[in-house]
Parts: sequence; C-alpha cells; structure tokens
Amino acid sequence: MSATSNPATEQVRLYGVCDYYDAESLLTVDERKVLGRLRAFLDEQARPLLADHWERGEFPTELAQPLIDLDLMEPAELTGRGDDGGDAGAGRIPARGIYQGFRIFELARTDASLATWYTSQAGLFRTAIRVGASAEQQQEWMPKVIDFSLKGVFSLTEPESGSDIAGGLATTARREGEGWVIDGAKRWIGGAASADVLAVFARDVADGQVKAFLVDRQAQGVTLEKIHRKTSLRMMQNAHITLDGVRVPESMRLHNVNSFRDVAAMLRAMRSDVAWIATGVQAGAFEAALRYVTERQQFGRPLGSFQLVQEKLARMLGNVTSALSLVVRLTEQQAKGIYRDQDSALAKMQTSLLMRETVALAREVVGGNGITLETDVARFHADAEAIYSYEGTHEINALIVGRALTGESAFTR
Repeated sequence: MSATSNPATEQVRLYGVCDYYDAESLLTVDERKVLGRLRAFLDEQARPLLADHWERGEFPTELAQPLIDLDLMEPAELTGRGDDGGDAGAGRIPARGIYQGFRIFELARTDASLATWYTSQAGLFRTAIRVGASAEQQQEWMPKVIDFSLKGVFSLTEPESGSDIAGGLATTARREGEGWVIDGAKRWIGGAASADVLAVFARDVADGQVKAFLVDRQAQGVTLEKIHRKTSLRMMQNAHITLDGVRVPESMRLHNVNSFRDVAAMLRAMRSDVAWIATGVQAGAFEAALRYVTERQQFGRPLGSFQLVQEKLARMLGNVTSALSLVVRLTEQQAKGIYRDQDSALAKMQTSLLMRETVALAREVVGGNGITLETDVARFHADAEAIYSYEGTHEINALIVGRALTGESAFTR
C-alpha cells in the first residue's frame, strides 16, 4: 500500500500477481463484483469437476445452467455504456468491453473449454447476430441470445477448408421458392450438440457470394457426429455436421451477410476474444506452476527458491503481463469503434505465441507431476495447442499483419 492509499477505499484485487501491472484497476467496482461472483462459482463448483471430465472427454453439463444463471453477458447491475450498438435489449445498457474481456480471462484462467463454451454463445454467435442480422432480426433475437433462450453456434469451418475458407467454402445454398436449400458439411463446431440453431455459412449458387442462415439443429437433413480422440480441449464437444437438402426459410437468413467481406467483419471482432482466452490460459498455467513451486520441497528447500525456477517464473510473468497489456489496449481501441483486421490478428498471433511458451515453462518447473491432471498444468499445456490454431493460425494472422505493414498480400491465390 502506498503512503497516499486510503485503507477505507482499498479494494481486494481479484487477479493479484498474474495481473502485475494492475489492468484490473480499469474495472468498475460493480464489474469486479460480477467477476467475483464468477470466481466463486468457478472455484467452488467448476474446478473440482475439471480433471475427471477432461480425462473422460466429456463436458460438465451440470455447470451449464448455473453458469448461464450468473447473468454474465449483460449483468443487470452493470450500466456502463458499451460498444455493442445497444444490443442488450429493452432497458439494458451493454456491459463495457474491458469487463467482457476480463470475463473471458476469468473463465480461461480456470479452464479453456469452459471459456470456449461460453464464448461460443457470448462471442461467436452473438457477433454473428450483431453483425449479420438486420435491425428487425436483432430486435427479435438478441435478447434471446443474451439470456441463452436461443443458443447458437458459429458454423464456418469445413472438413476440407480452414485457413482457406474464404475461397474454399464448399457448402452451398440454393434459393427455392420462399426459402433456401443447403447442402454441405461443417467441422470442428464446438457446442453444436446443445445448440438450438446453427449459424451456417454457405455459398449462394446463384451469385457465388457467401450467405448465412440460422439452421434448426433438429431440422430434417442435419446430422451431427461428435469428434473423438482429441488430445486438446477434450471437454469441449466438437461436431462434424452434415447438411443434406436442409430447408431454411428466408426469414432465418442473416440479411446483412451478402459476401465473405461480411464474414471477415465478424472474424475481426471475434479474434480479440480468442486473444483474451490465450491470455487467461497462460495466467492459469502460471498460477498453477507458482502454487506448486512454493509448496514442493526438493533437496530440503522449496522448489521456488532455486535460481533456474525463478528465472522461468519471471519469464512466465513477463509473458502474461505482455499479453494482458496487449488485449486490454486492443479492447480499449475497439470500444472506441476502431476495428482493424491487423489489430485483432496481431493480438491473436502474439498472445498465442506467448501462451505456448508460458504453458511449456509451467510444465517444466512442475517436473514429472506436470504431466498429471492434479496440478492443472497438464490441462492448460494440452488445451493451449487448440487455441494456438483456432480463429486463424499463426501463419494466417501473421500474413494479415504483414499485408497491413507492406501493402502487399502474400496470400496464395
């Protein structure tokens, strides 16, 4: 405490050492209270279940409704002006971007699958509606997205196209009468089995442009298969989706999606969420490693007293601090309405690189016990590999940044 601090107004920090430069101070008192409510839920109800469910490759479905009931997306007690274009519903003012970032950070520092599950609704699906739906559609759907009465997933990636989805998207949409017929397949769609609708992106056979549709998960012609044998994000249920002659009414087409340019606008916004996840994962790994080395004894001394261990701890803290500073600044820019491809791409690229090193260092300092689930480190170490690749690989994001720097596109044609 500094000499000028007032003990009466001093607040207990949520993030402590993993937020070394106190980015948390940008949060309001009410925002900290909501995040504290989330912290208590994660520590008391979620954390005890994670190792067993991760090992079995099953999502802890018993946590879903309690997590929804926490009212985290647009908490009633938060009245700050946000950047979501007033999509919070009647009488609700959107929560601020910094709070939304720390909400992701808090989830990810506990578990990457929990963060991915929640942001599939609060980030990906919500962004699809916010960017792609008409004003009338938003008025109808957005309140249901916020309270989870309409659950959806973002269905873009395909079996044969990931990084090249802009040109390689093969799922087709054909206008037929008053509706559309969709044929194709999607892959790696997290949370699809528990969704009400799938936000499916398909190429219009008439004009070759990409359109988007909300497809009923139980519609005739929709088949979901769980992807097995994953070694990363094991709790997250990813699906392979087949669409065979699926009929969708025109009213369920997202009317503001008429080319891949509109899809790119969604990705531009969503990559910042993934950067927050990458930051939270390395914070969780760092904290787990720090706990271990302060408790573990070797050669009659705490493991944390050794020079080489302390050097690795310092590097991990440097990585977490750098990543958190990066995502906070990006979020501040986006809150001002500044959304640039290269900004979110740089954040996703760099935080993922730092995450990869941080979880590896955490694994090193925990030693042999670092490959067991008891210390939490192994879970973060394995899950980081999925985060490193999804929402744009390192190479794709680097080329987006490189294009902005040089004015030259290095993407293959």
